[in-house]
Amino acid sequence: MHNGVPSLSVLDGWWLEGWVEGVTGWAIGGTDLASDDQDASALYESLERRVLPAYATGRQAWAQLMRQTVALNASFFNTHRVVQQYVTNSYLD
Repeated sequence: MHNGVPSLSVLDGWWLEGWVEGVTGWAIGGTDLASDDQDASALYESLERRVLPAYATGRQAWAQLMRQTVALNASFFNTHRVVQQYVTNSYLD
């Protein structure tokens, strides 16, 4: 995530918190559980309609997307925040 690669994934785990559509990457499907066939269909649709057109826009636009991905996700999903949250929730409550 901190390498600047926008994510393309189902909305679970950390991605549900880090996802900003078209800014940090793209979601596959919605927040409801889906079958493998539905997820596969949503994956191909996302690739065709969102990811590949964003990539085809050009190097500058893709580089900007990568910078946004790092700026937003790395500022929150990092070891400093995790340790601080752990100490606060485990020892200071």
